[in-house]
Amino acid sequence: MSTPDRPHRRGQAREAKRRERADGPERVKAPIRPGLRGGAYRPLTDDEVTRVCDGAFDVLARVGVADPVPRLLEAALDAGAELNDAGRLCLPRPLMEALIDGAAKDFTLHGRDPRHDLDISGDRVHFGTGGAAVSVFDHRSDTYRPSTLVDLYDFTRLADQLANVHWFTRCVIATDLPDPYDLDINTAYCLLAATTKHVGTAITVPENVKPVVEMFDIAAGGRGQFARRPFCKLHSSPIVPPLRYGADACETLISAVEAGMPINAITAGQAGATSPAPLAGTLVITTAETLASLALVNLIRAGHPMIFSNWPFVSDLRTGSMVGGSAETAVLNAAAAQVAKRFGLPCGVAAGMADSKLPDAQTGYEKGITTVLAGTAGANLVYESSGMLASLLGASFEQFVIDDELLGYALRAVRGVEVTEKTLALDVIESVCFGEGHFLGTAQTLSMMQTEYLYPNIGDRSTPEEWESKGAPDVRTVAQRRLDELMQHHPMYLTAEQDAEIRGRFPIVLDPRDMTPARPQRTESA
Repeated sequence: MSTPDRPHRRGQAREAKRRERADGPERVKAPIRPGLRGGAYRPLTDDEVTRVCDGAFDVLARVGVADPVPRLLEAALDAGAELNDAGRLCLPRPLMEALIDGAAKDFTLHGRDPRHDLDISGDRVHFGTGGAAVSVFDHRSDTYRPSTLVDLYDFTRLADQLANVHWFTRCVIATDLPDPYDLDINTAYCLLAATTKHVGTAITVPENVKPVVEMFDIAAGGRGQFARRPFCKLHSSPIVPPLRYGADACETLISAVEAGMPINAITAGQAGATSPAPLAGTLVITTAETLASLALVNLIRAGHPMIFSNWPFVSDLRTGSMVGGSAETAVLNAAAAQVAKRFGLPCGVAAGMADSKLPDAQTGYEKGITTVLAGTAGANLVYESSGMLASLLGASFEQFVIDDELLGYALRAVRGVEVTEKTLALDVIESVCFGEGHFLGTAQTLSMMQTEYLYPNIGDRSTPEEWESKGAPDVRTVAQRRLDELMQHHPMYLTAEQDAEIRGRFPIVLDPRDMTPARPQRTESA
């Protein structure tokens, strides 16, 4: 670039900066946010995706799915499916392609508060919770204990405050409620009381769908109001691997569809156990199984909102146990997102499932690799990403706090590097090289401090001397301090009238005293 051009170009740069400042703070975007677009990581080539999809269609047409429930069987046969000699429901490719074409592609997962609505179209990425852990890691004693209803309420109110946990699905089961009706009703109540984010729940039997939706209607403002903006989706696994419909799960799913609940249809085949040992074979069969769930939903009600949740899990072949933090799990779930995108379907995968038993270095690398690969692959909903330890057997409050920061890093990886005329910074490079010789004080650096860069809240970037002067805390210590602050939050997102009506109609076990700072001496980790 010639010297005579420099004053003119510098003037242009200054004018551009003036216009940016005039735009005001409302134009400034945070470095991370829900719905960043992924898709840069592609573990499969286009040809490999095609072969996996072709294999899944072939399995459905030739092998079929065992034990279809009567309503599905009738609808499928009317649509052109067949029963083979073994009594398995065979779904020919033309039928499946027609069902995929008619399936819901672009829809919103609503929050009770519209600011928490999630657009899950395209490659938009969101992180949230999942799981059905039966124990809680007590960070004060480094031991596990059975999870309770109070724990579920506490996890919900904690997630309500975490910016990078975009929705909340029950992460623990209230093991102190053995009755399925009490469990389903009280789980739903915790979700209503403690967050306005989009939520998800499981329902044990079809008879429990109606009362749960009636409770949701009360919170939404009256009969039929939940279905207008359904803020809770059903987590259902209608397929029992390998390739068999589960009667109770299917009937519950059908009841939820009829009640207007979005469906998160989960397939969780386990490579080497309930799915083939080769990773490609696992992708084929789990894709086929998730397509079989899509057939169930869309034959009952075409175009009903459904998340295509192919969650290929992995076995440790030395023991047969499920592992969640393996390198194979990371690659498989990223590939599952890629396959779902070929169909154009909103998808969910599982990542962040540490096999470690406590928040340590193993947890960090297991969660880091799995969540980053899932996000950068463009999965719309990344489940299990917060708080889960011990291969989904346990959940941890302090790990939720750590994971909120980890997920921020994962989202920054999803965002990637944006290359524009502005970000190439040619004028700024020229100005600095002919000027002060560093970029620290430039207007561009100052303007992009909060929009281009993410800063840790619990991670430490101080010098060794500064760190030692603070008592040399590790990340767990800092997370526990932050947890103590966050657990002062006792929201109540039901009005007094709604709460009274719900408690008058349903057997709500959660003590109102446990929903206030004056709760009895039973804390979130006691």
